[in-house]
Amino acid sequence: MDTKKILTYLTDLSQNNNREWYHAHKAENKAANAQFLELVQALILGIGAFDGSVLHNRPEDLTFKLVRDTRFSHDKSPYNPAFRAHISSEGKLPVPVGYYLTIRPGGGTFLGGGLFADMFRDATEMVRGYIAEHGDEFEAIIHAPAFEEHFRVQGTSLKKVPAGYDREHPQAEYLKYKSWYLEYPMADEAVEEGEAFVSEAVRLFRIMKPFNDYLNRALVGFRMPER
Repeated sequence: MDTKKILTYLTDLSQNNNREWYHAHKAENKAANAQFLELVQALILGIGAFDGSVLHNRPEDLTFKLVRDTRFSHDKSPYNPAFRAHISSEGKLPVPVGYYLTIRPGGGTFLGGGLFADMFRDATEMVRGYIAEHGDEFEAIIHAPAFEEHFRVQGTSLKKVPAGYDREHPQAEYLKYKSWYLEYPMADEAVEEGEAFVSEAVRLFRIMKPFNDYLNRALVGFRMPER
């Protein structure tokens, strides 16, 4: 796979973020996207070695559009110059949680895991309740040496522990959260390595898996809101 082609296209798009340039360079888009799909397929196979629930996925079903919704944004740039994919047992839906990749040249590339979305109240309550009941297990996962070496739990947070939960709970800080996720930054130079990048991503996703598994146990029975 030619990951340099991905970085080159996205860099050019970020510097020419307009519809005229985008439509004049559809061939470059198609070529870069083909390389990204090849990368995602390699990740599916690599992750599948320790998490077989993802192996049925097709790469093209796991990616996100470049076009931005600018209706409620001050930034009217029409495109998000990043290739993104979410690999889980149910494809690219935010739940169940899985393995997330963003490639954005110039310092924006990262590997992710966990629950990024904070707008699903039911999901937030399910995870909060699970942490309240299974706090020791949560602590064991996030303080495992390999996990601590690479990851820190992030998320949008309330100022106070919400009503109905013990303010003195050992995991009170995490009960404030509305989302619980991980991000691991990757340099452009690492992405350029292609197969070596895939190997490193798979290694990190494997370390991430117990965190994802914990959240998915919390989210059993969650249904996406109907539009």
